[in-house]
Amino acid sequence: MLSNRQLFSHYLGLPSVVNDPLEIVRAAGIFLFDDKGEAYVDLVSGVSVSNTGHLHPHVVSAIKHQLDQYMHTMVYGKFVQSPQIKLAQKLAELLPEGLQSIFFVNSGSEAIEGALKLAKRITGRAEMISFNNAYHGGTAGALSMLGHEGLKGAFRPLLPAVKQLDFNSFEQLNRITQKTACVLIEPIQAEAGIILPEKGFLQALRNRCDLTGTLLIFDEIQMGFGRTGSLFAFQQLNVTPDILCMAKAMGGGMPLGAFAASRIMMKALTFKPELGHITTFGGHPVSCAAALASLEVLLNEKLIEQADAKGKIFEKAIQDHPYIKTIRRKGLMLGVELQPNIPIGRFLKHLQKHHLIVDQFLFHAHAFRIAPPLTITSEEINQVVTMIGEALNTFDPNA
Repeated sequence: MLSNRQLFSHYLGLPSVVNDPLEIVRAAGIFLFDDKGEAYVDLVSGVSVSNTGHLHPHVVSAIKHQLDQYMHTMVYGKFVQSPQIKLAQKLAELLPEGLQSIFFVNSGSEAIEGALKLAKRITGRAEMISFNNAYHGGTAGALSMLGHEGLKGAFRPLLPAVKQLDFNSFEQLNRITQKTACVLIEPIQAEAGIILPEKGFLQALRNRCDLTGTLLIFDEIQMGFGRTGSLFAFQQLNVTPDILCMAKAMGGGMPLGAFAASRIMMKALTFKPELGHITTFGGHPVSCAAALASLEVLLNEKLIEQADAKGKIFEKAIQDHPYIKTIRRKGLMLGVELQPNIPIGRFLKHLQKHHLIVDQFLFHAHAFRIAPPLTITSEEINQVVTMIGEALNTFDPNA
C-alpha cells in the first residue's frame, strides 16, 4: 500500500517541489504536529491566514454551529443569509465611509479580479497600473497585475494596457493619467520582503489618482486583519482607497475573500449587466461564520493592539546577530534579510530541524518572514526567540 507521502506526489498537482515535506496531522494554537508526533512552531501562519491561531475554540464553535444550520445554498443575491449579513455589517462598522459595501468571493485572487472589473466598469477606461515586485494572485487578471516577470512570462499574452511602476517612486506617479482606470497597490509590499511606503508616498499616490479620476485599489490580502497593528494597514497610513481587497486571515482558516467599495460603486456589478461579477461559493455561510468569529477574537482579545509589541520582541531579540543584515517590520510581520553569504535555502531547512517553520519571500532572494499567529503569547515568543537564537548560533554557512 502506498503511503500518504507517496500518494501526495503521485496524485496531487503541486505548484512546487519540496524535498521530504512534513506530513501534518494536527494543529493547535501556534503549533503544527507531524505524523511522528513532533511539534513545530508555525511562524508562517499559512502565509498570514491563521492570525487567530489554529483551531481557536471560538472559531471552531462558530463553524460547528453553522454546520448544524445549513451549508451551501446559493450566493447570487437570491437568498438572505444571516452569516453574510452579520459579517458584512461588522466589517462596515470597522471601515470608513466609501467602503461600506462588501462583495464576498473565495480568495484573494478573486477579490483582485472583482476589484479590477469594478474599476474598469466605473471609469470606462482600459489602462491599469500596478507596481514591480508586487504579488496579487495567480488568476489571469491578478497575474497581469503581478509585478514579477519570472512568475508570469510563461503565461503571456495576459491583459493588455497594464503598466508597472516602482514602489516608492514619486517621480513615476505622473504616469498615472486620465486614461488610467485604476492603480493597484499593496500599501506594504509583502512578497518583496516587507517594503514599507516612504513618508508621503501613498498620499501623493492618492492625490494623483484624485487628479486624474483614477480609482485607487489597496491589496491588503496578506497584511490585513490585525497583522500590522491595525485592522488594515491603511488605517494607520492615513490614506483610504476607493476599493479594498481582503482575504487570507479573513476566514479564520476557512476560504474567504472580499472586496469593499461604496454602495453606489458596487451597484455597477448589479445592473447593465446583471450578474456583473458572480462566484458560486463566495460568501459561503460556514466561511462567513468562521470569519465573524475570527474577527470577534481579534477585537475581544485585543490581538490587534498587541501585534506591534509582540513584533518588537522578535525584532530586538535577533536584529544584532551577525548573520542578519536587516529587519523590516510592521506589527507582527517581519522581513528578516540575511547577509549575502548565508545560503537561505539551507538556513530555512536548518530552522526546520530546530522545529521552526518559516518561509522565504517570493521576490526577495535573501529574506524570510516571521509571521506567527497573533495569538502567540509573550511567554511563547520568548521561547521561540531562544530557539531562533540557537538555530542561528549553530548554523555553519560553509558546511
